[in-house]
Amino acid sequence: MPEPRSSEAERPRIGFIGTGLIGTPMVQRLLECGLPVTVWNRTPDKAASLVHEGATLAESPRALATSCDIVCLCLTNTAAVHEVVFGAHGIDAVLRTGQLLIDLSSIAPDSTREMADRLASACGARWIDAPVSGGLPLARAGRLIVFAGGEADDIARATPVFDALSQRVTHMGGHGAGQLAKSCNQMIVACNLVTIAEMLAFASKAGIDATRLPGALAGGFADSLPLQIFGPRMAAGIDTPRIGGLGTFRKDIDQVVRLAGEVGAFAPMATRASEVMLEASRVESIGTDPDVSRIVHLFLAHAADDASGTP
Repeated sequence: MPEPRSSEAERPRIGFIGTGLIGTPMVQRLLECGLPVTVWNRTPDKAASLVHEGATLAESPRALATSCDIVCLCLTNTAAVHEVVFGAHGIDAVLRTGQLLIDLSSIAPDSTREMADRLASACGARWIDAPVSGGLPLARAGRLIVFAGGEADDIARATPVFDALSQRVTHMGGHGAGQLAKSCNQMIVACNLVTIAEMLAFASKAGIDATRLPGALAGGFADSLPLQIFGPRMAAGIDTPRIGGLGTFRKDIDQVVRLAGEVGAFAPMATRASEVMLEASRVESIGTDPDVSRIVHLFLAHAADDASGTP
């Protein structure tokens, strides 16, 4: 078991809302590092294994927020975060002055700024946007990359959480800056995934063994974590267990395209990646939210159509 990097006196009570694909290994890391964690998930069954590992299950988000010093969110999208914080049963009604809310979700930067200001005005709680990069492998190892937005003093107070979850935290600026940095990250990752799928389909069409390419390219200029994690799965036609949802990447890259338009940035590659992911999600054999490695089937299907002369 990893040694906690915080002393007993520095161990705050952590609340964690959202124990999905990436939230679950985050909670496991917090528990492994000796932090007391209370969890809540819209689907309670998804939190059952964490209770078995030592977490406490809250009966509601408000009950969780009342019992904890730091509340972490790891939710699907902007609407889900807004609902948990400001909805009919939102935690804004029970958060205390100075209490920390760390949003680990990947959501809209503009909405983040609005929600952070609203929360501070409503109850004095402090907001940190802290989206992460690294996927399941780094989440399990406690080696995620964190892009933080908010006040420096608040980020310093969140050190026990970030020490458990991450290898590096970069303070990008005020509220929303962390989410903007994550958007930049997702521009590269989404375009990379689409290019990897295109490359592997090309290799198969050209007659070489695509399964050997991720290893062959390792360490060179074409190497990347997406290539080493998703490349072998794409080449071998393996898409289970699901380690990165197509729907999540679509949500993030669509958001990037929207933001680029709003700030007047030229983003043709991100726009094309968004179009390709949308097209893939409309293919019945791929589905709307499978493991993202399944997008290679879009390129293989187009290659097959070209070979048969299908328009």
